[in-house]
Amino acid sequence: MKILIVGYFTQISELNITNFFPNDWEIAIVPPGEEVLHHIEDCQVIIPEHIKVDRNLLSMAKKLKLVQTGAGYDNVDIDACTQRGIWVANAAGVNAQAVAEHVMALILSYYKNIPYLDRFMKSRIEDKQLDYTGSELKGKTIGIIGFGAVGKKVAEFCRAFDMNVLVNSRHAAVQPDNSVKIADFDNLVSVSDIVTVHASLNPQTKHMIDKIVFKKMKKTALFINTARGGIVNENDLIAALKDKEISGACLDVFESEPLSIDNELRNLSNVILTPHTAGMPDGVKFHKKRYEFFVNNIKHIENGEEPESKLNQLS
Repeated sequence: MKILIVGYFTQISELNITNFFPNDWEIAIVPPGEEVLHHIEDCQVIIPEHIKVDRNLLSMAKKLKLVQTGAGYDNVDIDACTQRGIWVANAAGVNAQAVAEHVMALILSYYKNIPYLDRFMKSRIEDKQLDYTGSELKGKTIGIIGFGAVGKKVAEFCRAFDMNVLVNSRHAAVQPDNSVKIADFDNLVSVSDIVTVHASLNPQTKHMIDKIVFKKMKKTALFINTARGGIVNENDLIAALKDKEISGACLDVFESEPLSIDNELRNLSNVILTPHTAGMPDGVKFHKKRYEFFVNNIKHIENGEEPESKLNQLS
């Protein structure tokens, strides 16, 4: 069994990943580019990051049986895979705990001014120059867009902080109760103190969050995205942050990744950035639960069985 993993990895992360697979499997870890073409012809499984698995690539994948993604799968042409008899599966919910914890860490870092206070202490500035404003989370309203595994876990955590939780979801069945209330999209973004995105990226959600939405938000609102960068019009977000249409943003995902060195987001003081690590709590580009799931799913394919969390159906 040959596994092709495409993405940007450090030597340490490559070692961690390779050691997680059975010794008799061939593991090829390569960055996006021409090197992918050297391996695509004879691999049975591809785990793609930062590349499109489209008809052109699939035409060269003579032995491919499974396209395995993480939570998101917007880079995979599922119809083309189905036509070629190739399974597509994601790892829905596997990283829910990790991502939800990351969301809470971002929220707390923002309202408790952790990045600023850390820099202040390490710069050895006199205490009399300390100047900041912050807030408790109790009583704040968080609006959760998308209510899958991650959204549900975020709601659970926020209730532990005595926050009010509003939910807007196109698909998931939400049972309103004393802890979670359903809201239409416009109402959610206009009344929430925090707006956090946990939807998948698809043609319907592409640039769903744009300048019109930012203008509807409170000027004191915090915007969070740990889902997919393409859900947000990044230029509109930058403008909203610079023009103080919203108070701030915490971002783990971006329209183009890795985030370019000269991206304006890096220069804004009201933004906290992390490099798409919310779902990788165990080290750089590594999450044990994720790779345990991958290995088990590949074993299903090896044994002629259907994969878990399949995104298509083969006849």
